[in-house]
Amino acid sequence: MGELSGFKLLGILVLAGAVATGGLYYTVFKSQREANAAAQVKLQAKVRENAELEAYRPKLADIERQLASLKQQLEIERKIVPDEKEVDNFMRMVSAEARKAGVEVRRYTSRPYANKDFYTEVPFEVEFDGPFYSMLGFFDRVGKLERIVNVSNLLVASSRKPGDAHPKHVYQYAPNESVVATCVTTTYFSHDLEPAGAGKPGTPAKR
Repeated sequence: MGELSGFKLLGILVLAGAVATGGLYYTVFKSQREANAAAQVKLQAKVRENAELEAYRPKLADIERQLASLKQQLEIERKIVPDEKEVDNFMRMVSAEARKAGVEVRRYTSRPYANKDFYTEVPFEVEFDGPFYSMLGFFDRVGKLERIVNVSNLLVASSRKPGDAHPKHVYQYAPNESVVATCVTTTYFSHDLEPAGAGKPGTPAKR
């Protein structure tokens, strides 16, 4: 009778253990296995992604060189066509080239700006005088500037008959100054896309 009771107790313990094990399997163990499976899927996806990116590693140096080249080109373009209306700097630049060439700039008068799709034309009427070869040297210097400067409507006259160049004023020219000239110098500024149209009228600018 006592042995039978012992077998029953052992059976109950075994059954309880099986139930507990089954409960753990369907709760803790199963959840952990599912989490591990999900983590494995993510790991495999990351491994594939890294493998795809690894193919671009040899190209990284080329991409960096291309970016450096583009930055250099952008800096050069900003010198040729600045992205701001640096009018004062433009006039100082032209005056500096005139001094180097031995030419006297008498007047700058701004004309109306002209807005295009991607840039703005900023013209100035300029009046100057000096020796003939100095005048040639001045135009040669302007033509070699990094920044784009176009010269148009050029009128040249002898200092003995300056009126042929239509200057605003007649000055007391030095003995070696044989030429008086007026022209329109036009520089350019880049800007964002805007409707085309004339800009605000220019006003006389002093040196």
